[in-house]
Amino acid sequence: MSAVTLTPRALYEQVAEQLRQRIFRRELEPGSWIDELKIAEEFGISRTPLREALKVLAAEGLVTMKVRRGAYVTEMSDKDLHDVYHLLSLLESDAAGVVAARATPEQLRELEQLHADLAAAVQDRDRFFTINERIHMRLLEMADNRWRSQMVADLRKVMKLNRHNSLLKQGRIEDSLAEHETILAALRARDPQATVAAMSAHFAQGLEAAG
Repeated sequence: MSAVTLTPRALYEQVAEQLRQRIFRRELEPGSWIDELKIAEEFGISRTPLREALKVLAAEGLVTMKVRRGAYVTEMSDKDLHDVYHLLSLLESDAAGVVAARATPEQLRELEQLHADLAAAVQDRDRFFTINERIHMRLLEMADNRWRSQMVADLRKVMKLNRHNSLLKQGRIEDSLAEHETILAALRARDPQATVAAMSAHFAQGLEAAG
């Protein structure tokens, strides 16, 4: 067998991550054309790893490839937004119900601490968003279904394309915190049904604010 040289991380994966973060920061706006030549020159790379990176982002739904027109940052329609929230609600509510049924005391204490951190961040929208996402991802990790976790991770990437972040709406942070308190109370009570209902309601309110 011939020798194979493996780098710590493939170049195209590094490029994909750079572009992904630019999309999330709105440096590449939804609907905008991605100038491959300009980006390849900026990164000092050939167009081959760039095109491989764009394929990765297309598979994630962040980029749309158009025949003979190139790559564009995906735009979220109202239907897209509803569809993504619907699936996230189903998957994350189910995961939360699993955690309610079998969480260890240590895991519940961790969730209590994360909620306290969330409450302390109500005046800092970016920090609130980060902790909020951390809570959701920890619930998924605790539910321990890697396929569900992967599906949610991909859907959450697409959700970040939404121009109207639900947490930007006046009063939404306070409402979101109250919804998290309801979820936590159901988890404390080890009530799967109430936890599923609380998480579903949380997503319903988030969708209304994001629409």
